[in-house]
Amino acid sequence: MRLYLAVAVLLLALVAYTEAQDRTMEDHFAQAGERLSEFGRTVVEKSKTALEKFQQSDFAVSTSNFFRNGWQKLKEQVQDLTQ
Repeated sequence: MRLYLAVAVLLLALVAYTEAQDRTMEDHFAQAGERLSEFGRTVVEKSKTALEKFQQSDFAVSTSNFFRNGWQKLKEQVQDLTQ
């Protein structure tokens, strides 16, 4: 019984608190839009940073060099065959 009474009191307090605020729905949605925009900017910035860090990693550099050297060797072999 006490639990039901406590929940009811908490709900009444929540309703009173929300009614006491003088924010309109328009303000609420504008603020939500701003938060979403900031979240998007943060995600983009973190993604760019992670991609740059990956591109400069030893694994990415060595893999790039491996494929670049392999491509160069293949081009040289094709040129030798065509001459």
